Amino acid sequence: MLCSVIGLVVKLGLVAVAGVSLFRLAGAYQLRMERQGEIAAVLELQNARMAKARERFDALFMVEGEQRLIREQSQWIAPDRLRIVWQKDGRPFPTVETAAAAAGKPAPRP
Repeated sequence: MLCSVIGLVVKLGLVAVAGVSLFRLAGAYQLRMERQGEIAAVLELQNARMAKARERFDALFMVEGEQRLIREQSQWIAPDRLRIVWQKDGRPFPTVETAAAAAGKPAPRP
């Protein structure tokens, strides 16, 4: 009789441990599914942003893309400012050293 009571207590203990483990496992699964849903939503947003950026990038390399970019960027120049476009005509762009040499002064040391 004593052995059967001990066996019953051990079996009930194992069932309790299994029940608690399953309960904790269900909670962890639920948390993981919530996080996966959040990550999936963020991934969807980033995919939409990437598709929009890809379309804009492709539009810039289509015919007349350069002009489209210039029209888009024209608002960055204030209305009372002049646009300066540097063109290279065989001479290098002016630097501090070349300006000082042209004025006859020694070039400043950094």
